[in-house]
Amino acid sequence: MPAWAAFDLPELMGLLARQKSGEARFTEQRFVHGLEGPLDASGTLSFDAPDKLVRRTLSPRIETMAVDGNTLTLSRGGRNRTLALDSMPELLGLVEAMRGTLSGDGATLQRYFKSTVAGAPGKWTLDLVPMDSRLAAQVRSIRISGRASDVLGLEMEFVGGDRSVMNISPNAPAAVPANAAPSGSAAGRATP
Repeated sequence: MPAWAAFDLPELMGLLARQKSGEARFTEQRFVHGLEGPLDASGTLSFDAPDKLVRRTLSPRIETMAVDGNTLTLSRGGRNRTLALDSMPELLGLVEAMRGTLSGDGATLQRYFKSTVAGAPGKWTLDLVPMDSRLAAQVRSIRISGRASDVLGLEMEFVGGDRSVMNISPNAPAAVPANAAPSGSAAGRATP
């Protein structure tokens, strides 16, 4: 394939920008230096463009991280804690990696990360390396993978050797029942 035809960041962002909202299930394994096995978690994710993101962990314990604009709300055990994202630059960078990807906002991604795209629209990866020194002191790299406008995986490698691997299963759009077809269509007519 000629270099001018390569799949690139603007093309990927165009695909992702088509998805204005979505919900998914996730499973995550966190590999922590010094622990024998991974720490497992599972739950749901939801996104509403351009800046609302909710991660609700259902197992091993219920907790929620909700981001709306510059506000982060953490909820666990009936207690809530609210923070301004811009007061925590390293956390802001991680949130922007997800929000920027999900909303197809390449400018935001490039503000925080050196971005490299590989693959094709049917199967792609987006590698992000932090440019902010405070984020780079904690996170070595982020790899987001997907298919067309669906994000299917998120891997983070932390400074010190810990890493997190998240598998994401987007919820399918609601199907239209067969009996909802207009009466004049073939699907709406009874067969003899």
